[in-house]
Amino acid sequence: MTLFKPLPPLAPLHGGPDTDGIPVFDFSTNSNACGPCPGALGAVQAADATRYPDPAYTALRQALGAFHGVVPGRIVLAASASEFIHRITALAVQLGVVQVGVPLHSYGDYAQAAQARGLGVLRGAGANAGLQWACEPSSPLGRSDPVAYAWKGDRRVEDDGNADCRSVFRVLDCAYVPLRLDAKGAWTGTPSPHLPSACWQLWTPNKALGLTGVRAAYAIAPEGNDDLARALTALGPSWPVGAHGVALLQAWVLPGVQQWLVHSLATLRDWKARQQTLCNDLGWAVSAGSLANYFCAQPASTTLQSDLVALRSAGIKLRDTTSFGLPGAVRLGVLAPAAQDALAAAWQALQQGRTIRGESFSTGSRETL
Repeated sequence: MTLFKPLPPLAPLHGGPDTDGIPVFDFSTNSNACGPCPGALGAVQAADATRYPDPAYTALRQALGAFHGVVPGRIVLAASASEFIHRITALAVQLGVVQVGVPLHSYGDYAQAAQARGLGVLRGAGANAGLQWACEPSSPLGRSDPVAYAWKGDRRVEDDGNADCRSVFRVLDCAYVPLRLDAKGAWTGTPSPHLPSACWQLWTPNKALGLTGVRAAYAIAPEGNDDLARALTALGPSWPVGAHGVALLQAWVLPGVQQWLVHSLATLRDWKARQQTLCNDLGWAVSAGSLANYFCAQPASTTLQSDLVALRSAGIKLRDTTSFGLPGAVRLGVLAPAAQDALAAAWQALQQGRTIRGESFSTGSRETL
């Protein structure tokens, strides 16, 4: 267990478009490459942006509650996952939390929100922290999160969740639950009953639907924590979700949209196998164990940072995982074969250029992720 003292807030790092615009082939995000989902896209395009949404989001909360089998009072709307991360961190501070536990390798906003409020950050072993984060499957490695597994196996917590959840905030980031590709845990069109229940669940369907530009999310409070859900809602702005976000979340629960998502997973599974084989053929060390539509790999390079810049100049963006605590590696969202072939061609051209100049790529042993 390592205790990180509060640091001055840093600008969070993300994949996707940057100051150079939109990449031609963007491996840096985990958006569903089969998207956008036609049903969800049509709903967003038809949204009435001339009017405010219902400030209480009554119909939307009822629909989301029915989808998850919970009462609407447990649904908290959020502008995005990142907005919710900051908001629940603020609530935790109000309730006296001084430390936040985050996975060893994880989304940077968990720690950034804590550090912005002067909280200590425990990486990899935050069982004693007042606010605890897990992601299932994890990011960037895409593996089953052992913390979430421990929460589910903690019968004391599961059987007496109310008391525990009022003294400790446990939040499960479910961003990639609908994008699991393994046969055992693949999304079936309805929320899995095997997720831990005695914790907050944070859902961001825009990734699964291939519409990450539409910012909308929601959280589900643990049973018996309706008052905390109301407190969290009170901390947010009026209308945190606009008309387009409402349309996205309403479409999310429709059977046709869910059928599209389930069908897309088979395609992503095939593309992932091809992409991992391609990376192996390039001499990259592919991290084992990913369950989702992304994985990590260590390119055969001693100059990775300049290589990534060169690839970006060629219209190809990868996600450097240094900010996740994995220097020397990249995270690759699964893309279609044409994008994969473009990556291979660009990398081989880069490698050939160095060979001509008398340089070479390191092909020695590399640390296994």
